[in-house]
Amino acid sequence: MNRREAISSVALLLGGTVLGAEIFTLTGCTSSPKQINDLFNSNDVLLLDEIAETIIPETDTPGAKATKAGEFMALMVKDCYDKEHQKVFLDGLKNVDDEAKKQYKADFLSLDKDQKKALLTHLDKQQKAYQETKEKEAPPHYFRMMKELTLLGYFTSEIGGSQALTYVEVPGRYDACIPYKKGDPVFLTP
Repeated sequence: MNRREAISSVALLLGGTVLGAEIFTLTGCTSSPKQINDLFNSNDVLLLDEIAETIIPETDTPGAKATKAGEFMALMVKDCYDKEHQKVFLDGLKNVDDEAKKQYKADFLSLDKDQKKALLTHLDKQQKAYQETKEKEAPPHYFRMMKELTLLGYFTSEIGGSQALTYVEVPGRYDACIPYKKGDPVFLTP
């Protein structure tokens, strides 16, 4: 076999491999939600991203969805919450969709921005009332956990720390009074 025949044989082999892969992807495969971890799938993360984006929307700085807040929440709930708190969070995630269907006859992801905001405002009022009357040992309200994880994920991300806050890597000396104009980002110093 000469060089020209070897190159054409390899090209045929590689071309068949590429075509074969395309044929397999086109044959009626139905996609199911990808499992992110033991507790959350990709649809759950999309819902968490939308909830987080409604809490911290995109303005002149990126919103919570840009920081992948949904993935962050899924990881934190899986790795850092005990079983009781995980159950409260997961039941609450399902409840957000149930409330959307009850109030607007559509799932949360299908709602427009104003409807999402109104629904989450309603849930926030519920969680505040719950927090005031709950017993000390009772778990927190699921929406409170979602808000706290959204804020934690956003402001500890690169986007939140560098675009929403003013970051000074080496802060230097302590200045008790610094000039601050309304609208300036607050300082983040480690």
